[in-house]
Amino acid sequence: MARRPVALVAAIVLVLEAFGIAFVNLILGKVADNQNMSLAGLDPSAISTGSWVAGGVFGAYLLLCAFFPLRAALTDHAPGRFGRILLITCAVVHGVLGALTLGLVGWPAFVAMVVVLGLIVLTLVAYDRTRPEPRTADGAPAAA
Repeated sequence: MARRPVALVAAIVLVLEAFGIAFVNLILGKVADNQNMSLAGLDPSAISTGSWVAGGVFGAYLLLCAFFPLRAALTDHAPGRFGRILLITCAVVHGVLGALTLGLVGWPAFVAMVVVLGLIVLTLVAYDRTRPEPRTADGAPAAA
């Protein structure tokens, strides 16, 4: 199984998604600030600042999630407990957001979210820690 390329593609997609999310939240914050939009009397600068902070936090989360598939692709070792838990939470987030985007945005966004979900799950399954890696007779890892 070609697990290194899958993990590398998952890491690249998560990095691109992190920058995309941060950029979209930056634009939304600027729009809310320029239009003096208010929600239930909330200060417009609070809305824009909240959008910027949310974009930064979610972007940092996705970058952290991208670190573990990248490390797995470079070292060909499964992520540790924290990395697996983080990737599982990332997969769950993508599943929930995929379901929401289908109703709110449409099929192309849903397909994009499901592709990222599939890459994360495939990375987790390919580096399953409970299954021993194939070995040759002399104990060395078997070539794929």
